[in-house]
Amino acid sequence: MIQKFWSDESGATAIEYGLIAAGIALAIITVVNSLGVTLNDKFTSISSSLK
Repeated sequence: MIQKFWSDESGATAIEYGLIAAGIALAIITVVNSLGVTLNDKFTSISSSLK
């Protein structure tokens, strides 16, 4: 029974796709967060120069 459990790879692909999706989501969140900070700084600079 334990041998059958260890040799069963039916869920391995789903786990791999889940890890890939999590990595892509983490990369997107990092980029969006960085972009948001940059845009906020830019709009603050523009707003200050218009005053």
